[in-house]
Amino acid sequence: MGFQFVIQPSSFYLDQKLFFSSPIDLSLPPLHLKLQKSSRHFRIQLSVATDSPPPLPSSPQIQQVPPNSPQRLLKELAQRKKTAFPRKKIPPRQFILKPPLDDAKLTERFLKSPQLSLKSFPLLSSCLPPSPLNIADKTWIDEYLLEAKQALGYPLQPSDQLGDDNPAKHFDTLLYLAFQHPSCERSKARHIRNGHSRLSFLGANVIEMALAEYFLQRYPRESPGPMRERVYALIGKRFLPKWIKAASLQNLVFPYDDIDKLTRKDREPPVKTVFWALFGAIFLCFGMPEVYRVMFEAFGMDPDDESCQPKLRRQLEDVDYVSAEFETRQLSWQDVAGYRPPPDALFAHPRLFRACVPPGMHRFRNNIWDFDNRPKIMACLGYPRPMKDRIPEITEARNIELGLGLQLCFLHPSKYKFEHPRFCFERLEYVGQKIQDLVMAERLLMKHLDAPGRWLQERHRRLLMNKFCGRYLRDRHLHHHIILDEMVQDRFEHNRRLRNPATTAVQQAIHGLSYMVYGKPDVRRLMFEVFDFEQVQPKEV
Repeated sequence: MGFQFVIQPSSFYLDQKLFFSSPIDLSLPPLHLKLQKSSRHFRIQLSVATDSPPPLPSSPQIQQVPPNSPQRLLKELAQRKKTAFPRKKIPPRQFILKPPLDDAKLTERFLKSPQLSLKSFPLLSSCLPPSPLNIADKTWIDEYLLEAKQALGYPLQPSDQLGDDNPAKHFDTLLYLAFQHPSCERSKARHIRNGHSRLSFLGANVIEMALAEYFLQRYPRESPGPMRERVYALIGKRFLPKWIKAASLQNLVFPYDDIDKLTRKDREPPVKTVFWALFGAIFLCFGMPEVYRVMFEAFGMDPDDESCQPKLRRQLEDVDYVSAEFETRQLSWQDVAGYRPPPDALFAHPRLFRACVPPGMHRFRNNIWDFDNRPKIMACLGYPRPMKDRIPEITEARNIELGLGLQLCFLHPSKYKFEHPRFCFERLEYVGQKIQDLVMAERLLMKHLDAPGRWLQERHRRLLMNKFCGRYLRDRHLHHHIILDEMVQDRFEHNRRLRNPATTAVQQAIHGLSYMVYGKPDVRRLMFEVFDFEQVQPKEV
């Protein structure tokens, strides 16, 4: 074993003592000191007699490179570049394959999952957390949940005491998930983070659907443009902190911060996800009437407020009648939330049908379109659906109204809108767009139990793109039956791209009519069996 030291003459003295950083073992063999004098520096060779053969001497060129040499700096820089910018890109963490669980652990995990505990409420069970709540979750529930229930107007006793056939049994769990927004501590746990994002994804579509139904019945003569402005003024992102503060829930959303002192980018995203998730939980446990109560009573939303009014615009004169129940007074949220259709009603949602299909549509009955096009459309859509009615006249009346509604679905605004503003598919398209969003959201939640809400939202957006909705209608060759003005029809024939928004609107209007006449199950049938929105059915060759 040998050591070599290169010592400059200016810093070397023969009488200087040698210091070692570690104690010297006295049992070592004697050291042999060889002093070699050269013209520029002294070379001292320390050698220890050992049994192992001495290693090969290192090259003098590497040793003679001073610390500040450019060669040494370039060599270190090359090494650092290799470390910082490797040739082979490392895959992100979410794509690194993990060893799979064995069958016993996987079975135990599935059996303990709350998502598989409910068979009678599949949508509710799909929004429960994928794993049971732990001690930290129950600590938050014990500390803060009573305050949230009191602010929203719910009884304070635990919901676990309710029966298994009551969906409200899981309200405490869903309400806890609703407040765990991505900025809070508990959202670091995956089952909490995914549970909150899935609830928020559902709640956003529930709120839009609830307000669309409410405003269509409250303003029976208004077009959807001003209605969208009213909806934005109530649930737009910049207005949501006002409602959270009105319900005294700001301390649950921001336990360590003052909501008024936060900037908009720190305040609005957490409030938005909590607000949506709250309505998702309420819809799952109590239904749509409770959504209206919390919206207008607990949060204090006022559709008559000056800030909720649409912009002034030139209105077309509406000379046509509305249904008798809308003539006398303007409906309130209590009327919409507490409405129950009579047992012999023609439709699943009769008042919404009257609000969207004007009584004057009967003047189009038995016209040429009714004889030529309506039978083909009804055969393609599978209408009329078999219904068990007590009186045959009810079935006949429903089929007549269904035919008039279908004619309104295919009535383009270019035909009669300027003389009769409601004789077009605009109001049906508005409600159809919202109901197809909600139905697709429910479908994705039940189909992908472990997917986070962000992924579901992107999947939802890609499935319901406007260009795809119009394409599904054209695949069924239903676009030939749209009633257009002669000038518009000439433009559409010369440029096929111009007709695509019209086919999208007709397809959404059909969903709106289906929801009003037969209810949500028929919308599912049209979306996934007739139009095949998920594109899983085999294509015709």
